[in-house]
Amino acid sequence: MGKYVELNSSNFNDTIAKGVTLVDFWAPWCGPCRMIAPIIEELAEDFDGKATIAKVNTDEEQDIAIQYGIRSIPTLLFFKDGELVDQMVGAAGKEVLADKLDSLLRAVYPPVQLCKNENSPP
Repeated sequence: MGKYVELNSSNFNDTIAKGVTLVDFWAPWCGPCRMIAPIIEELAEDFDGKATIAKVNTDEEQDIAIQYGIRSIPTLLFFKDGELVDQMVGAAGKEVLADKLDSLLRAVYPPVQLCKNENSPP
């Protein structure tokens, strides 16, 4: 079963370094953050083995929040191989987040195109 990764200053860079990572910046007192928490947990299960789903508690990890200019929460950052490629501010639905992750995964792992041999049947 997939579970989201709790990020801090010691594991943040290593976690986002490879593949696709969604990072949810949140705080315990934030109502909209609590609303999307179950969605983040579902995404962690749905994308287990395909993408990393992670969370940063901005009250505890202020340095990371400052580094990425987080001014309001929830803020969702999307990384591909350590590079910030997109962000969303505010609560978003599961379908929107899953579509974004799917599109980033397709960019990382493009579909294989098989070449047809001219002697092969149509």
